Amino acid sequence: MPAQHRAQDTAHAGGALSLRGVRKQFGEHTAIRGVDLEVRAGEFLSLLGPSGCGKTTLLRMIAGFEQPTNGEIELDGEDLTELPPFRRPVNTVFQSYALFPHLTVAENVAYGLKRAKVSRKEIGPRVAETLEMVRMRDFAERKPAMLSGGQQQRVALARALVNRPRVLLLDEPMSALDRKLREETQLELIKLHTELGLTFVFVTHDQQEALAMSDRIVVMSEGEIQQVGGAEEIYQRPANSFVAGFIGKQNFVDATIGEARDGGTVTLPTAHTTLEATAEAVAGFSSGARVRAAIRPESIRLAPETAAASNSAGADGPATNSSTGVIVGESFLGDVVQYLVRLDHGPEVLARVPFAAATDVGEGERARLSWDPDAVQVFGDE
Repeated sequence: MPAQHRAQDTAHAGGALSLRGVRKQFGEHTAIRGVDLEVRAGEFLSLLGPSGCGKTTLLRMIAGFEQPTNGEIELDGEDLTELPPFRRPVNTVFQSYALFPHLTVAENVAYGLKRAKVSRKEIGPRVAETLEMVRMRDFAERKPAMLSGGQQQRVALARALVNRPRVLLLDEPMSALDRKLREETQLELIKLHTELGLTFVFVTHDQQEALAMSDRIVVMSEGEIQQVGGAEEIYQRPANSFVAGFIGKQNFVDATIGEARDGGTVTLPTAHTTLEATAEAVAGFSSGARVRAAIRPESIRLAPETAAASNSAGADGPATNSSTGVIVGESFLGDVVQYLVRLDHGPEVLARVPFAAATDVGEGERARLSWDPDAVQVFGDE
């Protein structure tokens, strides 16, 4: 069957998940704290957060391996909460792959179909079609021990897909792969998702992985959802300082809301200098409120320090959005050069400059950092 037909058929089968007030308690520890989440049919949704934030527990409750202490889980309007895992139209790809070592690739993929009592006449073609889908048909008679990690991952994926689930759950399935293979597998998963039109719920602690693959990302911390949105939204407009710090790199500094200036900006005095942010960035904060200001390393310009540097301190008071210091670390990252700068009056700051725009200034030399007001994000003093 052509890929576009498979995608259409799957889309018609649904795959919309609804979690309402889902809570999970392990003894005195609360792993999930009343999660409400709508997963759209056919979307690639990633659960992202640090270890112990509750993302895998949430996935296991969708799969049926854990029962919610409170709350409801529905799939296309059907309550799944009391259904055992084998009766749910979802399948899981585990971090460990969990392949049977004594079975061949084809037998591993066929295992779930046999348990579901699918006819022998149908099992063979379905296994062959699914192995072709993940480019493993030529390895059908091999045992798992004869496969690489990436190949085993594809077999685990085929075993989950052969049952034609409405939702595919993936629990950090690429964590054991090296970087190159991981990036290749990411592209394959994106392509597979597009072809099949299935709902994918993907657990990862790798922010770059989530940004590259997802239609939407759910950022979690301590059993709670911090933000749900597309990759660009979460990166450019984080809901709070946790999301800002977890997604990408940030330079944080404690500040106070200061005075408005001409041009639609507001000053943010800190312990060592004065920043300047847009009025939009400080909307909702009153004058004198304590806040956390954040500047991404890629928003910072770096140049050799000069006596005639612009925006230096003068009669009008301290400089805004400009600081000087000594470069204490420099590293080449391929497309960018990363600098760690110890400011003259303040903390160490991370700056990332495109390789083509990098200057001759290096470790041990003095530099001037500058950035635009719209590069400054402002969050509550959490």
